[in-house]
Amino acid sequence: MIAVTPPPVKSPAVGAVRSGAVTAVVCVALAAVVSAMSSLNVALPEIARSTHATQTELAWIIDAYSLVFASLLLPAGAFGDRYGRRLALLVGLSVFGAGSAVAMTAHSATELIALRAVLGVGAALVMPATLSTITGTFAAEQRTRAVSIWAAVAGGAALLGLLTSGLVLEVWSWPSVFGLNVVLAAVAIAGTLRFVPESADPKAPRLDVGGAVLAVIGMVVLVYSIIEAPSHGWLSARTLAGLGAGIVVLAGFVLFEMRRRNPLLDPRVFASRSLSAGSLSIFVQFFALFGFIFLVLQYLQLIRGDSALVSAISMLPLAAALLPAARLAPALVARIGARATCTAGLVLMTAALVILAQLTGTSSYWLIAAGLIPLGAGMGLAMTPATSGITAALPAAQQGVGSAINDLSREVGGAVGIAVLASILTSTYQSHLHLSQHLPAAEASQARASVAVATHLGGAVAAQAHTAFADGLHVALLITAGLVGAAAIAVATLLRGRDRSASGAAA
Repeated sequence: MIAVTPPPVKSPAVGAVRSGAVTAVVCVALAAVVSAMSSLNVALPEIARSTHATQTELAWIIDAYSLVFASLLLPAGAFGDRYGRRLALLVGLSVFGAGSAVAMTAHSATELIALRAVLGVGAALVMPATLSTITGTFAAEQRTRAVSIWAAVAGGAALLGLLTSGLVLEVWSWPSVFGLNVVLAAVAIAGTLRFVPESADPKAPRLDVGGAVLAVIGMVVLVYSIIEAPSHGWLSARTLAGLGAGIVVLAGFVLFEMRRRNPLLDPRVFASRSLSAGSLSIFVQFFALFGFIFLVLQYLQLIRGDSALVSAISMLPLAAALLPAARLAPALVARIGARATCTAGLVLMTAALVILAQLTGTSSYWLIAAGLIPLGAGMGLAMTPATSGITAALPAAQQGVGSAINDLSREVGGAVGIAVLASILTSTYQSHLHLSQHLPAAEASQARASVAVATHLGGAVAAQAHTAFADGLHVALLITAGLVGAAAIAVATLLRGRDRSASGAAA
């Protein structure tokens, strides 16, 4: 008589999984939610004319998505582990697609802000489910290749989203950008229903509601304060109080989770040096990437005078270098180790940022390309071992939470990068802008508040503004280069002596 015991983790036999089809489907879903973080940037001028949105409202049309996305990642990852990653994908894609369809009919900035927040809810369910479907379903030999593809899409989709939106806006108006989201969500839903197997832990404990609430409140307060800091000042009472409150709530979350029998996220997992190094690496990479994109798109359109489409095309060398480097990374990890591969990637990024910091108002595009190529290659090399280090540190039943840690590092890194680099750029721009005393006070005030206004004024004012903006870009990118270089040293230190175990996890 043969006793049949169900496995602890509900997943199909590896042979029954069509790994290529599953990888393609989850990458379409991933591309949809990642590209939505950047694709709307190129449409902001048209949105402003159509909805009469203020500059603050335009900022929140972009930031509402990232705020909700980052705040819900941990509980959304746990939801997938508990109730099924395929279910999380389907629910998240449905919310994302439906919200995008309604956004195509929006007529005001307030509606767009609210609907972008709804899209963030869907994205938070989708993103951790994409990676945990791979790591929780595939065999080790399939997992390595799939994770490298996932990392390439995660890094390149934001840039491809810019390019696609630029192309679409040449023919249609701004609602068409949301139409792209609807198409991608529909394709991903159909593929999920057809190819993606369900995977979950049937014995997983109930969702840690208390931990989820503390995590969401802490992340909302902290990320909101970071996003608003450039407007109110980093040393203002409002900013410091918000940052302090967010840190206090998150510290309470850590203490609460350490006392739970079944925590949403056990803080002790960060004792794993591979997980800590991976989280730090991902945070810094996307701090640099999204902060850089925020600055360089303004540089290309306002200082060089490029169109939205030309600006998006100008970023292609970054994606062209990132994608093959991400595919090459697993072989390098197997050959020289995760420590050397990840550190080399961060060092390449540091060098690229130093090159890009030399841009002036009259720089040739070849200088931009000379920085974009090593920036993309560095990210491609660093991302795959960092992602593998995070997911390998947790058991199969917690791959949703592991994926959420990876995605949380990305989203918070990106939000902090935009906020910090915007603040540095603004303060340097204003301090370096030397306007004529004969300029009317109202125009001088507007020129100091916005390089776009200063450019519109033309003449000596525009020339001074372009020089001051280039100075701000220089300072912001050099500071970023220093942070990425410091992260390279920290990652190399954390992973010292761990190349063999890291190689085994990633290869």
